[in-house]
Amino acid sequence: MTAGEREAGSARSVAVLGAGSWGTTFAKILADAAAAAGDPRTIRLWGRRAEVVDQINTSHVNEQYLKDVPLPESISASTDVAAVLDGADLVVIAVPAQSLRPQLREWKGLIARDAMMVSLMKGLELGTDARMSEVIGEELGLPAERIAIVSGPNLAMEIAREEPTASVVACTDSAAAGWIARSCTAPYFRPYTTADVVGVEIGGIVKNVIALAVGICEGKQMGDNTKASVITRGLAETSRLALALGGEAKTMAGLAGLGDLVATCSSPLSRNHTAGRLLGQGLTLEEVGQKMTQTAEGIKSGQAVHELAGKLGVEMPITAAVVAVLAGKLSVDQLGPLLLSRELKPEGDY
Repeated sequence: MTAGEREAGSARSVAVLGAGSWGTTFAKILADAAAAAGDPRTIRLWGRRAEVVDQINTSHVNEQYLKDVPLPESISASTDVAAVLDGADLVVIAVPAQSLRPQLREWKGLIARDAMMVSLMKGLELGTDARMSEVIGEELGLPAERIAIVSGPNLAMEIAREEPTASVVACTDSAAAGWIARSCTAPYFRPYTTADVVGVEIGGIVKNVIALAVGICEGKQMGDNTKASVITRGLAETSRLALALGGEAKTMAGLAGLGDLVATCSSPLSRNHTAGRLLGQGLTLEEVGQKMTQTAEGIKSGQAVHELAGKLGVEMPITAAVVAVLAGKLSVDQLGPLLLSRELKPEGDY
């Protein structure tokens, strides 16, 4: 699809790779957006597990991830990734961040030459400290203008229940961002656009680590003052890292920064908040993994965020403390005094 075609229309055929809670919810958004606009759009969803795929096709629900939320009949699912990708002009990826690179290597020859890529993932790759858009660009050989990010306060269950939500589509190509935004504008889902891909991705990555800290505070039965302080100083840490990488300060004050941080740190629906709360209650990291059915990206990405901050000389004391807890170098009882341990200085001095 050419840039001119993107200026006027919306996606014709969409492949969503990943049938977890957010991938399935975004497929629903795309289907509902098409229905609202009267578009004859095809939505195909790839899932790894045959039982999940069969349930989506026969009962139009995904009970494991979205309970009894009904899914549009226009969504079809398959375990055959080639069939899902066939002819898709918009490819949406919603897989665990640490599995993205090897999966892209398997999928590369199946993706249409002119397809737009959209990442729903909020993680940083271990070992390379690469953002998901960078991994996609490297593995598929695509320029930045062919890769977009959707981020913001994206608690999947609330959106699947059609509770009103705003979000952000980030792409260096404004026409492409607008095309994607039109493709996912549903009655309950309102996307804004921005060119600040770095800021949007960093906001989505670091908030997971901060949510672990807030969850630990809640598990230790600390009060709302403590949690509000950690959220606010966590936003300062996120902003420092984003600005060091070339992101924009205004992004941190928007949906992909403050909005996503507040939602993830405050909601019991948040996987990272839940994982932190369980750690604060005394469970080991292994026990937390056994109790949770979905990936808490902050557990995986925290070390990468810490390493990246170190390379850039960015101070992130809350992140450092969380990473020390995850590595077993610090107990949750020792975490509290360290969360606000930065030297005294004016609040606005990041």
